[in-house]
Amino acid sequence: QLQLVESGGGLVQLGGSLRLSCTASRFSLDFYTMAWFRQAPGKEREGVSCISSSGSSRAYADSVKGRFTIFRDNAKNTVYLQMNSLEAEDTAVYYCAADASYYGLAGLYDYWGQGTQVTVSS
Repeated sequence: QLQLVESGGGLVQLGGSLRLSCTASRFSLDFYTMAWFRQAPGKEREGVSCISSSGSSRAYADSVKGRFTIFRDNAKNTVYLQMNSLEAEDTAVYYCAADASYYGLAGLYDYWGQGTQVTVSS
C-alpha cells in the first residue's frame, strides 16, 4: 500500500516561508495526482493545492493563490508545497494525499500521509 510521509513543517514567523515535502518510500508517485490538504483546530479539512501526475495542471484554493506553489520532482519521488507570505490563518496540520484517478481539491484521495504541523506566529 502506498505510504506517504510529509516533512518540513515547523514554527515560522508571520510573513515567512516554509517548504513542505511529501515522498513515498516503496512506490513511485509518477502516476498519481498529488495534493495538499490542511486542517486547523476546530475547522474542517481544506484542500489547499493539487498537481496532476505530469505536473502540467495545478489547482489552488483561493486562500493560498499567489502565495503557495505546488510542484513535483518525479526523479526524487517527491512533491513539494512552497509556502510564502505565511499568515496566521495558515496555521494547521498539513496532509499530503495521492490518487490514481481523481484530480481536484475535494477529499476524494485514496492515500493520505500522517500530517505535519505548520504554526505561524506573530
